[in-house]
Amino acid sequence: MKKTDLMQRLFLPVLIVCMSVMLAGCHGSSGMKAFEIPEEFDASKEYEITFWAKNDTNKTQTDIYEKAIEDFEALYPNIRVNLRLYTDYGRIYNDVITNIATNTTPNVCITYPDHIATYLTGTNQVVPLEELFADARYGLGGSEVRFDAPAQEEIIPQFLEECRFGGHYYAVPYMRSTEACYVNKTYVEALGYTLPDTLTWDFVWEVSEAAMKQDGEGNFLVNGQKVMIPFIYKSTDNMMIQMLRQKGAGYSTDGGEILLFSDTTKELLETIAKHVKTGAFSTFKISSYPANFLNAGQCIFAVDSTAGATWMGTDAPLLDISADQVVDFETVVMTIPQFDPANPCMISQGPSVCVFNKADPQEVLASWLFVQYLLTNDVQIAYSQTEGYVPVTSKAQNAAEYQAYLAACGEDNKLHYEVKIRAARLLLDNTDRTFVTPVFNGSASLRDAAGQLIENTVKSVRRKQEVDEAYFTKIYSDITSLYRLDQPGGAGEVVSGGKKDLGKLPGTAVALLAGLAAAWAMILLYAGLLLAGRRKTRRKERNKG
Repeated sequence: MKKTDLMQRLFLPVLIVCMSVMLAGCHGSSGMKAFEIPEEFDASKEYEITFWAKNDTNKTQTDIYEKAIEDFEALYPNIRVNLRLYTDYGRIYNDVITNIATNTTPNVCITYPDHIATYLTGTNQVVPLEELFADARYGLGGSEVRFDAPAQEEIIPQFLEECRFGGHYYAVPYMRSTEACYVNKTYVEALGYTLPDTLTWDFVWEVSEAAMKQDGEGNFLVNGQKVMIPFIYKSTDNMMIQMLRQKGAGYSTDGGEILLFSDTTKELLETIAKHVKTGAFSTFKISSYPANFLNAGQCIFAVDSTAGATWMGTDAPLLDISADQVVDFETVVMTIPQFDPANPCMISQGPSVCVFNKADPQEVLASWLFVQYLLTNDVQIAYSQTEGYVPVTSKAQNAAEYQAYLAACGEDNKLHYEVKIRAARLLLDNTDRTFVTPVFNGSASLRDAAGQLIENTVKSVRRKQEVDEAYFTKIYSDITSLYRLDQPGGAGEVVSGGKKDLGKLPGTAVALLAGLAAAWAMILLYAGLLLAGRRKTRRKERNKG
């Protein structure tokens, strides 16, 4: 065989393989056919679905999941639900992202809308739910559903709207919470102050500074101990987001433009730095759980989720410190500090549930039926009673069983622990004052960046670093780079000085363009070989003639 012929015969298969590999590398294996609702659920087939959920080693919550699965399987004997528990939502998020590439995601997953926005980068990976909501037979409260599921209008509208982005509902809410400030009222009054109806930032900062006074031996006057951190915040991402919202300052737009790095943010960080310098403020990541310091009489204002209420207070049913370290004090549950107490606002948060697409639509429908079961009164009320969560349906909130639970506030320090029920009431009474942040691919990174601004500032002050204009220029740049906020597909477009910085092309785009260029080069080379071969053949034929 001629050398030219051999090259031509080998080159085409190699080109095809290279093009296939390149396209697979660019698109991954995450493409799925869009889900279509089957006309009827095939109850004659066996289905095995996987449910990924989060649990903080709370055995009661685990028992509720397991009972929900057992009761659901009794109604649908042909559906088996496998429960996989995680200790935090970050691990669930990372595992889902990893599994999208191989189409091995779970069927049902407890997660957050910010995370789902990233899951959507895989084609048709997450099922849009609005058609399922409205399906007369298998939708919310549908005629063929074998249990008393809520109708769509019975899901609290504010909570359901949190699950809508990109023009679709990609989840249903599972539980909701907000943040609360758990206050040691005893120490506030010992310092000569009276708690206002609504906490303000100025009040909290003033009382916190007053609590820093010590005697000649280094004991704090308010508690007689060597340790006192008057103000500790658990989730600094929420802290920054809520402060900006209360100030009417930008965080991000619905379209993903980033407004975080503003003069208002700098002013907030300067205030925080001032109180870190005196020792009056710290964070969970730096000092540990606010509840531990609060219960030991070493903190006055502890901000944490209402879902963490069972850890707060002298009589808390859950403790991370030994009983002999607990100090007796009166605990008051209040909204987070406000800049405008006449118009309080706070973040709405809590887990939602999404359904992942699969090749078999019947399997997806089985998953959707289980998701609906998680919204029934039995599950909603039982789970909400474990912490300061509130049910996400009016059906459950208005149920006699739930109303009786709220009315029994303080009757015992377990199921009816006063601080826990007051934390739940705080959200029930302020649902209309809650807000959520825009959801887009990269919004989870932006949230992390918001908290990191505070964490880095606190660390810098504790290390005696100067927090000045040069510091803020550098920290803004460092955080932007760390979370890839200046890259499309990272977390949107950073708005600075009124201009959009589109940043560099993401790695996937660069790889795609490079691959296309290489493919065209190979095509041109192959065409050149063909042309050369034909010319050589024609010369030979002329010579023979």
